[in-house]
Amino acid sequence: MLKKLALTSVLALGAAVPGHAAETLRYAHFMSAASWQNQTIFEDWATAVETASGGAVDVQVFPAQTLGKAAAGYDNAVTGIADIAWTVPGYTAGRFPLSQIMELPGLFETGAVGSCAFQKLYDSGALDEEYADTHIVFVHTHDPGHLHTSKKPVYTLEDMKGLKLRRPTQVVGELLTNLGAEPVGMPAPNTYEALQRGAIDGYMLPWESVDSFRLDELTEYHTVFGFYALAFISTMNKAKYDSLSPEAKAAVDANSGMQWAVTAGRGYDEEGAKVLERLKTESTVIELSDEERAKWDEAAQAATDSYIAFLNAQGLPGTATYEAVKGYVSDCETELN
Repeated sequence: MLKKLALTSVLALGAAVPGHAAETLRYAHFMSAASWQNQTIFEDWATAVETASGGAVDVQVFPAQTLGKAAAGYDNAVTGIADIAWTVPGYTAGRFPLSQIMELPGLFETGAVGSCAFQKLYDSGALDEEYADTHIVFVHTHDPGHLHTSKKPVYTLEDMKGLKLRRPTQVVGELLTNLGAEPVGMPAPNTYEALQRGAIDGYMLPWESVDSFRLDELTEYHTVFGFYALAFISTMNKAKYDSLSPEAKAAVDANSGMQWAVTAGRGYDEEGAKVLERLKTESTVIELSDEERAKWDEAAQAATDSYIAFLNAQGLPGTATYEAVKGYVSDCETELN
């Protein structure tokens, strides 16, 4: 479960930092140890930081909620239960309102572009108040999420009526309500059990997550519509970051920001493409007609307008931030091509 170091690595650490034990960083996330995220996002980041530090840092990766439940991820970083936590801001309703603009439908088409835009938004300083009590390492999104149902195929808005659908956050829940469904809030790791018990009829997730959480075992129908894209953060206990040695801090800083944001987002794109191709042969993938898509787009736009108006009414720069994100998306589409 924990990241293991061979004896030769331990000896190398001692040689690299004479007389000093490596500083340990505990990195917690809620994906399984066998997931691509565990390797591509977390273990690879750990190795990069250890290498950059010259042995001053030992990063231990804790997968599968072993250092706390998914919904408590941010608070676990704040309190130091984990030194670094990868989590979803939207799991804590209302706490990160400007960050959740990234969840709104139709902003971008890939996880790489969404991640780049989210990182630019964070780097602009617009989110400083939302994350004042931790030290952000990097932020990212997944690619747009779609609708997946166990027993009932969804071809039209009429088909959505009355369906109990897992929603990741309140923002996405409002979109589902506009579309006629009944949203049921829960973190992604709880979806399998809820679907198995019949507590929900389906769920909203990107393609790769259908595989990562083994939901393809329980899901027959997949309706293609980019409902939302979830925002993720990798964030560090502030006191822990401040206490790092110069070597350790420099290694963390060198592996913060855009490089890892895009790595994470691109990972979702690449894994999602593989899963979609498989699902096309094993289940039913539904493409909306042009006429029907226009209806769904109208409902999605209404949810977007409602959320931006809500932010503005709270005295937050909802419109300005939304427009800034659209600009960052355009920039990222050019930069990543």
